[in-house]
Amino acid sequence: MTGSFTPGDRVRVIRAHPPGHRRTPYYIRGKEGVIERICGAFPNPEELAYGFDGRPAKTLYRVRFRQKDVWPDYAGAEIDTVDVDIYEHWLNPA
Repeated sequence: MTGSFTPGDRVRVIRAHPPGHRRTPYYIRGKEGVIERICGAFPNPEELAYGFDGRPAKTLYRVRFRQKDVWPDYAGAEIDTVDVDIYEHWLNPA
């Protein structure tokens, strides 16, 4: 399995607002997290949604974010996290 990132790498989700179907949640765009695991390479769902074949396959990562970094008013414990599956083309090194 190849990809640009490995578990433990710090990444930032691209803050982009392209039109149409996007799998990356709006609330996580622009946020910084840590690669928790590599999930594999899959056809790009953003292309599949429009009837294309989704090739080349894109690497999917599970990225872990501190809840306080995602929602500044979060009142829970400092250690609380949220994991989000994000395709590589939405990620940059932090």
